[in-house]
Amino acid sequence: MKPAKFEYHAPGSVDEAIALLGRYEGDAKVLAGGQSLVPLLNFRLSRPAALIDLNRIPSLAYIRADDGVVRFGAMTRQRTIEFSDVVRQRLPLLSEATRLVGHLPIRTRGTIGGSIAHADPSAEYPAILAALDGEVVVKGPKGERTVKARELFQTYLTTSLESDEVLTEVRLPAIDAGAGTAFEEFSRRHGDFAIIGIAAVIAGDGASCSMARLATAGAGPIPVRLRAAEEILERDGLGDAPIAAAAARAAELVDPDSDIHASSAYRKHLTGVLTERAVRRAMAKRGR
Repeated sequence: MKPAKFEYHAPGSVDEAIALLGRYEGDAKVLAGGQSLVPLLNFRLSRPAALIDLNRIPSLAYIRADDGVVRFGAMTRQRTIEFSDVVRQRLPLLSEATRLVGHLPIRTRGTIGGSIAHADPSAEYPAILAALDGEVVVKGPKGERTVKARELFQTYLTTSLESDEVLTEVRLPAIDAGAGTAFEEFSRRHGDFAIIGIAAVIAGDGASCSMARLATAGAGPIPVRLRAAEEILERDGLGDAPIAAAAARAAELVDPDSDIHASSAYRKHLTGVLTERAVRRAMAKRGR
């Protein structure tokens, strides 16, 4: 199929993009990498009056590390993130997760801002944002505001961004050099969206856990931060029994839907299994 008719605009600045969004009063879509939007257009599941293409705004593509925070311009390509030394050193969890995103052509075009704004709960980047308690910067006609991960995602493919706002930057706190990280996911084929994914960050010496961060992909309408499972590890440590208890609690914390890919019960089971795997692998990588 081919898209329904739409008008096309390629603004040269964020302010121009915002003005165009305002003109269409909620009936325009922002085009970043297009890896999710274009299929929706082709199947006519999305029928906007206009596309606002951000690809001619070079100021939206960068990676900068400042004061313990790594900042990404919204149009930074996933392929750039995959090979970034800054990301590999400061955000190894993001580096690993990026290699699981689709296939090479998808990562070549896909952007970090586009993935997060699209808000597919099975995608890796929303889970990373939730796990690290990151934030995004959005700009609209009323100015600029910062939105925390917990305030951004509302339900499937829906965020708290207004129709005339543009996501301009993603901010992730750098991970402590001594912490271990892991991203575990299960999909039917390489490159498919995850049926379940788990992002994990573990800090501490030996069997002690000074900090745990766990978040899901694919376990509900939004990424789920598994705080009660984190608390078990931080309180009881990283022995076999606490890890098993945290994994069991993780499965209890999610309420996934059933679909053609997997039942709710299977997704809950995978959440527990992958939580244990992610925690153990992150433990083993501490101090590396």
